[in-house]
Parts: sequence; C-alpha cells; structure tokens
Amino acid sequence: MTLRTGYTTGTCAAAAAKAAALCLFGNRVETAVVIGLPDGTRERIPVVDVHLTTDGAQASVRKDAGDDPDVTDGSLVVVRIEPVDGADVAFAAGEGVGRVTLPGLQIPPGEPAINPGPRRMITQALREVTASGLRVTVSIPGGAALAAKTFNPRLGIEGGLSVLGTSGRVRPFSAPALRDSLRCGLDVAAALGIQSPVLVPGHIGENAVKRHYRMQSGQVIPVSNEWDFMLEQVAAGAFDQVLLVGHPGKLAKLANGEWDTHSSRSGSAVPVVRGLANSLGLELPVESPTVEGLFEALSPDTRRQLGEATAKAIRLAVQSRFHKPLVAVTLINMRGDLLGTDGDQSPWQ
Repeated sequence: MTLRTGYTTGTCAAAAAKAAALCLFGNRVETAVVIGLPDGTRERIPVVDVHLTTDGAQASVRKDAGDDPDVTDGSLVVVRIEPVDGADVAFAAGEGVGRVTLPGLQIPPGEPAINPGPRRMITQALREVTASGLRVTVSIPGGAALAAKTFNPRLGIEGGLSVLGTSGRVRPFSAPALRDSLRCGLDVAAALGIQSPVLVPGHIGENAVKRHYRMQSGQVIPVSNEWDFMLEQVAAGAFDQVLLVGHPGKLAKLANGEWDTHSSRSGSAVPVVRGLANSLGLELPVESPTVEGLFEALSPDTRRQLGEATAKAIRLAVQSRFHKPLVAVTLINMRGDLLGTDGDQSPWQ
C-alpha cells in the first residue's frame, strides 16, 4: 500500500504567511497558494481563512500530515503579519507555539521555537509578494496541550510546539512500508556494485556526506530510525564496509544498545555522551538538554576528543552486534561540521 505524504508545520506556516501577504499587499483573498519547498519544488497548499486585521492580515492553513500519525495532524497553523520599519522579517510565537529557554537547540534561548528551515520558507514565501519589513506571529491553537505529548518540555521549549520541517514534507511512518523502502535502497546499491554503502538518519547526514566525501549515485542510504533492521540487512549482504554518518544526538544511542532511535522509543543520548566525557576526564562546562549544546560548549580540541571517543563507542557497539561488514563512523553537528570519526575512512575518500 502506498502511503500519502503530507506537509510539515513549517510548510503550512509559509503558505499561511503568503496568503496573508497577498491579502494585505495585493488585496487578494486566495483559497490556495503556491509556495517553494527546500528541494526546489513548488506545491499548492489550501488556505482555510484569510482576512485583514487592525494592523495587518492573518491567514490559516490546516495541517495535513498525510498518512503519518503526526501529533499536529489536523491542527490549524495561523500566521499574522504586521508591517514594521526596515526590510527584515521578525518572528514571534503566538498561541500554542513554544519559546526556547535552554541552549543547544538550533534556535537560541529567548527566541520563538520556529526552526531555521521554516523561517527560510516563510521568508521566501513573503518575499514572493513584498519586500517590506514584517513581524510574523505563528500560532497553533491547542498547541500547548499537544506539546505535552512531545519531547519539547524536556528540551526546554516552553509554552507550546516547535515549528519544524527540514524538507517541507511529512513522510508517513509505517514500519513494514518503511522497511521495504529502506531495503530497496540497499538492493539498488548492491545492483550498482557498491561494496561500501553509507547509512544516514536523514537529510542532515546526507548533506554532510556530500560535503565531506566523494560518493557515487546510490551509495548513500537513509535509515530513519531503523538501525537494527538496516544493519541486519547490511550484515546479510555482500558489502565489505559500511559508514555511519549522523548527529551524535541520534547515533550515540547505538552505543547504549538502543537500535530504534526514534525519540518516543529510545532515551536521550545526553547521558551517553556525558558518560564518555567523564571516562575521558573531560569536564563539560554546561548543563544542556541536548547533545548539540554539550558539543557547542567545548573548545575545538576537546570537542574533537569527545567526538572521536563517541564515534569509537558507536563503532564498537555496532561491530560487536553485527560482526560484518567492517564499520566506520563519522559524527557531525547540526551544521554538518565534523565532530569526530573512527574506523577506516579510506573507502569513501
């Protein structure tokens, strides 16, 4: 069965922002708008409501997560825009959108929990209509209650949900369908004669691989959170070596024996990284709810030392559980910068 994809909260916010801008600056009330996604494609998104306000305009888009059991599926994403002096786009958190209170996330403390990807999408959508300075307030009615079902409170995001979206699309989760799709990636690699595949959790890892290594088509294979399944498939195949590339907030869970790394089915990687730092005699200078925050607080030399130790712990855990092929590990931060490596990297250089 083919599962239907949907759109991220960030995509919905970008569409609502454009609809509001068309109302305010073009005197147009649209029932749907076309916006650009990060991959360069353009999609037509239905709009629920558009109207002028005292200070600007407001529009709403209903979140459609496709066949994915997303906690925000069906929620309204409401964007209000107000002209301001200058030419910048400023963001504010309305009802149901959280605010960042702790370091280590992609957005600094004090800012609305609207991630960089959605901010870029919203800004791009607005700039298709106007070059004016704008204050953009994003709301998700009922978002505070929904946020209690997520990891946001543990990450220091208070008051509501995060506005997320790396690709702009929600890809549905169905374990059998997902595993069939992932297995196909390995089948293609084997058919192409690839003997050293690269496994990544998703887009951030894939982009980092393109930046730091030389790859052939079909060599980089997304795993999502299915590390146990995918590593079993690799071990059963005719591959000589495998490289794991990703963020330690995800991959360090493997060193703790957690092979399904979904946040709802695994623990935080922070204790794993802290334990490795303690074993090295390293003093971590901050309390951070995220692995990203821990690494960012370190000096470059200490960061590399902890990165290499974490990569080694991951490699040893994977190699111990899946005896072949040979394993190498590369860890990156959210920007795709190298944090540390372990194992023979020569097949990918």
